[in-house]
Amino acid sequence: MLYICIPAYNEAPTVGLLLWRLRSVMQEFAREYEILVYNDGSTDATAETLQSYTEVLPLTIVGGPKHEGYAHALDELVRVVSKRTRYPRRDGLITMQADFTDRPEDLPELIKRFEGGADVVVAERDVSPSWPGPVRTLRRVAPFVTRPFVNLPNVKDPFGTLRVYRISVLRDLLKDAGDRAIVHFDGWSANVELLVRVNRFARRVEPIALSPRYELRPRASRIRPWRNALALYRSARALRATLEVTS
Repeated sequence: MLYICIPAYNEAPTVGLLLWRLRSVMQEFAREYEILVYNDGSTDATAETLQSYTEVLPLTIVGGPKHEGYAHALDELVRVVSKRTRYPRRDGLITMQADFTDRPEDLPELIKRFEGGADVVVAERDVSPSWPGPVRTLRRVAPFVTRPFVNLPNVKDPFGTLRVYRISVLRDLLKDAGDRAIVHFDGWSANVELLVRVNRFARRVEPIALSPRYELRPRASRIRPWRNALALYRSARALRATLEVTS
């Protein structure tokens, strides 16, 4: 089973089309799949849009009326899937964005690497002129502010969302965390933190170069490059300190 997990906050213009494209792509695979969308207190028509797809897709909607943030959404999705899976060593959890930045058409290559034995497959992004200016700026600055604190020798881009995780590895992380959240920081920092924490339990982390499509997203970027860069620096420093204490 592949569990496709999508945090969503005010993504009504894109999330429906994303789900339909996912259906088309996943029909090509022999594996069963489920889609789980965490509706993080959206105030637009996201909830209504999602509800209309529950009868035609293997779709589960989780979340509540309060906006909790991206880190909370990731944590909850991992916990829900960890309880739902029957074959954690064979099943995978896929994370992707709801705004069409991550393309369903890129999933086959990630899944192929996962089925080839990788415990974590990480989509790495090369900066291109099609990216919004704030995103380009943050992507160029982010490695410099996190590199002193983040040790991921095989991964050049730990900031993106599009990934596949073997669920047995996520279960190891949950067991180690106990009652604590497995992700504490929001935005790109959450993606870095989850990868760093999972890396302690994964035998093989495999990066793959892909190109997100920001031009397909109808809304403006929510990135504030210098504010987010400062958040990345603070979260990476705090993460290293936490891991040093617990190791």
